[in-house]
Amino acid sequence: METLTIPPRQRPVEATVVLPGSKSDTNRALLLAALAEGTSVIEGALFAEDTGYMARALQALGFAVVDDPASQRFTVTGAGGAIPATTADLFIGNAGTAARFLTAACALGHGRYRLDGVPRMRQRPIQPLLDGLAQLGGRARSILGTGCPPVLIEGQGLTGGTARLPGDTSSQFISALLMVAPYARDGVTIEVVGPLVSAPYLDLTTAVMAAFGVQVETAPGPRFVVAPGQRYRARHYRVEPDATAASYFFAAAAVTGGRVRIPGLTRQSRQGDIRFVEVLAAMGCAVTWGPDFIEVQGPDALRGVTVDMRDISDTALTLAAIAPLATTPTEIRGLAHTRHQETDRVHALATELQRLGVPVEELPDGLRIRPAAVQPGVVETYHDHRIAMSFAVLGLRVPGIGLRNPQCVRKTFPDFFDRLAAL
Repeated sequence: METLTIPPRQRPVEATVVLPGSKSDTNRALLLAALAEGTSVIEGALFAEDTGYMARALQALGFAVVDDPASQRFTVTGAGGAIPATTADLFIGNAGTAARFLTAACALGHGRYRLDGVPRMRQRPIQPLLDGLAQLGGRARSILGTGCPPVLIEGQGLTGGTARLPGDTSSQFISALLMVAPYARDGVTIEVVGPLVSAPYLDLTTAVMAAFGVQVETAPGPRFVVAPGQRYRARHYRVEPDATAASYFFAAAAVTGGRVRIPGLTRQSRQGDIRFVEVLAAMGCAVTWGPDFIEVQGPDALRGVTVDMRDISDTALTLAAIAPLATTPTEIRGLAHTRHQETDRVHALATELQRLGVPVEELPDGLRIRPAAVQPGVVETYHDHRIAMSFAVLGLRVPGIGLRNPQCVRKTFPDFFDRLAAL
């Protein structure tokens, strides 16, 4: 495996950074465009491994998906809620969004579809989604009986009805059912049982559905209702810059006492991870919300925070990586569900911070991190793009921080290190 050493910055960064499109926004738009009637154009899309798996899977299902990476554009011809192929073998790597969204979409088809991924994907739970599909008249099962991929979907359409899903594992299960709900015969009601993690991603899902012409009614509980008879309409759709990716560059400003502006993101962003700047503000950063940008100015010294990041857990890795540089301890909670993501993120963060000499207490749902003189060392990334990008930010302040297998960032941000070097 290649190791990349991050060169530390000798002065504060000063930059305006134009980011690639949101992975979450792009994959939702790709699926809804495929389910719509007519041809949609998706502008500002992300071109990375995760969106590539999604696009190729849709092609394998018989949809016309034309990609134009140079223009950051996908053109998708939908089939009005039908799945053109009657058989398909879909490989989705370690792309969790693709796995969940495609499993639900295949239930609308009429045929047999198999979905699988890399070994880590075979450890990532999908049973709550399979149970939800069963409650709506779908047939899908874990082939190995583990509750994880590979999955076999025997498509026969969805009758609809009410599905009750746990909210504490992944909001993607709920998003997956919501997005296919318009094509269920009787409409769909989804009732969430227990605490809900990553709730802003459901706001993103319903916003993209509305952009393509389908309304979701929400009620306390939470409870989501998609009335029968609605259909997606083809359209031109623009993807927002990736708010999770923005966290690394805002954090770069925070740790160097510099300034970073991200155009295209505002307080009205559909992505919940934009709230990471509120965490940075609590650590002492100055945040400017412009009409078409967000800017972060780092302080002379960061202070620690105590924060529940259940709703913005992808950015918890960014916070954990820079927390040792604060003057007081940091406690991060609400991360139990991240143990089932690309890796066990809570344990991985604790292990790698300890490798760098940082005092860390691993909690069932988070971390308690104390300030420390961070030592040089090589960070194991566990093939997790977010671990690589988060610790790269730490390397801007601490000499000698190396990253094992830095290529893992291709999952969502192929040219991340070039953009970091250009700050």
